[in-house]
Amino acid sequence: MTPKRFKKISEVAGRRQKYLSLVLENIHDRHNVSAILRSADAVGIDKVYLIYNTNKFPKIGKVSSGSAKKWVELFRFDNVKDCFAVLKKEKFKIYSTHINEGIKNHSLYEMDFTGKVALVFGNEHVGISEEARQLADKNFIIPMYGMIQSLNVSVAAAVCLYETLRQREIKDMYEKSGFTKKELNKKIQEYSKK
Repeated sequence: MTPKRFKKISEVAGRRQKYLSLVLENIHDRHNVSAILRSADAVGIDKVYLIYNTNKFPKIGKVSSGSAKKWVELFRFDNVKDCFAVLKKEKFKIYSTHINEGIKNHSLYEMDFTGKVALVFGNEHVGISEEARQLADKNFIIPMYGMIQSLNVSVAAAVCLYETLRQREIKDMYEKSGFTKKELNKKIQEYSKK
């Protein structure tokens, strides 16, 4: 490995956000999943949790994901409860995004994404499940002022992730790693093998 490559790997590993995660629930279009994984890698997400209980996880190629899936750890679950229990055990706040007139919706721009946060995005046709909405700590929406009521799920994820990045940059969270030195060294070693 060249010193330049090692430097890049070390910088990327050091900026990974230990306490920012994504949960994808039954997103079936491989292009959407690939685009979301690329955005996740771009903002420094370390782990993505996948819940697939009504749809199969789509086959994702290296080209469509830009190899993002090899830089982001993926954890699969067949139910919401088990997935959320893992996040809750680590003291994550779980924030869903779902358009629903009958519940309290917060604006994306009212949310604080600088703590231990997992953002949940749902299926292209039905959004998140009722169970995920019920178990989430809060629901937020992206403000929209046009005739269209929703964005493509990969676009919505990117918009939300870049708001988390903006908030975290303000607090210098990309300059100080949330990982211990031991965890960081292990991550650098894992990345060096890829």
